[in-house]
Amino acid sequence: MELSTPPGRREVRKADRRRTILEVAERSFLERGFADTSMSTIAAELGGSKTTLWSYFPSKDDLFAAVLDSKIESFRTALDEALIPTGGTTGALSRFGHVFLNKILSPSSIALHRLIVAEAERFPAMGETFAARGPDRVRSRLCRYMEEEMAAGRLRQGEPITAARQFVALLQAGCYLDRLWRPARAPNTDIDGDVASAIETFMRAWGPTAK
Repeated sequence: MELSTPPGRREVRKADRRRTILEVAERSFLERGFADTSMSTIAAELGGSKTTLWSYFPSKDDLFAAVLDSKIESFRTALDEALIPTGGTTGALSRFGHVFLNKILSPSSIALHRLIVAEAERFPAMGETFAARGPDRVRSRLCRYMEEEMAAGRLRQGEPITAARQFVALLQAGCYLDRLWRPARAPNTDIDGDVASAIETFMRAWGPTAK
């Protein structure tokens, strides 16, 4: 078995620099908004030149996409691990629901969602980037799971993407909407209750004996 070569100092420094850029960019996007964040302001906060920043990311759009990718990478891995057969369909959906809600209810995710809603009308490319890298990927992964469960007879036959969309919508129907639209209120979080309710409703519609 061939061992991989550890990265050299230059590669490590470059990776560290990239992480720092993404951290500064994320903070700037959330605090200033997409419109008022520029490559110049990010470069100034980093203490370097725009040329150096451009060597990592050719444009603000590319930088924003990279911020989204950095936030969802570990999340996607957690969703993959949640959708394993252990515990049957309800067990997998419960794990998925808890991972999903804990992620989208985090302060940074709520702030990002509000940013997208506020600015997607003026910057449709930003909204498209978020949709493609976030919600679309989550639904696509869940859709594959639904397709497998339907093929195994553990869910009734139907459109897997419809089942995936409906389950995600059920998960978001409770405390997530309160947290998103009522920032002045104390957080009202009942993830366990929301997941249990979503699964009960979903299985009534999509369970193997559902009509």
